[in-house]
Amino acid sequence: MSKHGRVLVAMSGGIDSSVTAVLLHEAGYEVIGLTMKTWDYAQAGGNKKETGCCSLDSINDARAIAVRLGFPHYILDIREEFGDYVIDNFVEEYIAGRTPNPCVLCNTHIKWSALLKRADKLNCDYIATGHYAHIRNENNRYVISRGTDTHKDQSYVLWGISQQNLARTQFPMGAFHKTEIRKMAVDMGFEELANKPESYEICFIPDNDYHGFLNHRVPGLAEKVDGGNFALADGTIVGQHKGYPYYTIGQRKGVVPMGEAFFVTQIIPETNTVVIGKEEELLGQQLTVRGLNLVKYESLPEEIPAWIKIRYKDNGTAGMLHQLDANHARVFFSEPVKAISPGQSAVFYEGNDLLGGGWIQ
Repeated sequence: MSKHGRVLVAMSGGIDSSVTAVLLHEAGYEVIGLTMKTWDYAQAGGNKKETGCCSLDSINDARAIAVRLGFPHYILDIREEFGDYVIDNFVEEYIAGRTPNPCVLCNTHIKWSALLKRADKLNCDYIATGHYAHIRNENNRYVISRGTDTHKDQSYVLWGISQQNLARTQFPMGAFHKTEIRKMAVDMGFEELANKPESYEICFIPDNDYHGFLNHRVPGLAEKVDGGNFALADGTIVGQHKGYPYYTIGQRKGVVPMGEAFFVTQIIPETNTVVIGKEEELLGQQLTVRGLNLVKYESLPEEIPAWIKIRYKDNGTAGMLHQLDANHARVFFSEPVKAISPGQSAVFYEGNDLLGGGWIQ
């Protein structure tokens, strides 16, 4: 047994998780690699070559790293639990007129649980992933903070992980910039990893065809929702659309031509109505979240200043955070923000530290 302990590394076959495994191996940990099979692309109704973290190529890439460095590698099939929870939720959220956030849901309820269960069976002390974030123990709390590379920081998608699960988690990538990781891969002799293109799509929709995916998962959906109304905020009908599940708050493309820029401002599934308006109608200055999970503190004072992000690529906005109860919080922004989307995550920061987050109602 290594003096550092045994660590189970989630290996997708990409550069970040691969370098994570190599760094921990070189640091003296006893590394075990694990690749999770979450989804079959054919089940999504796609017609392109399977790519991404669940493809055979990616699994083979992860295994090749393990073989080369001489540590064990396993494949864990979690397609059933992933599909039942993450995929079903994704579809249900769109049908409910909300914009889902499947990566957060998967991290919170599926991946960490699956990793830790297998870690226990393999007598691993820790699990590690290739996320760009920091983690530390402070005041008996496991605190996540932004990764050093602010352009790659992934703390936003980690807000839902419990303290119990964070206690055994490591994020080796948090200290590095992506350019450093690419150079490391080349120096380690893994040049093919350094040149491997990154995927920014949701893993189970690698062709980015959300409409096709929804239609495949819900037979007859397109016919059922076709012909709904575009309406203005006052109820005036200005055209027809192809179905409310195919639109998201803030969307401009596909909106009925109005002679100037109009955007989706509200989705009303009960009447198959998509409300549109000018850009200023997208602005809002407050929101409520459900499913609150606190990271840095066990509870919050009645009011605390915070930096709030309402989507992954959002730069964030200053505001005041009010914890309403164990599961809900209210945010008041210092200035109006655009396209607050129910179903997305609102994530709260104190400086670089992650206070927590929740689902926008």
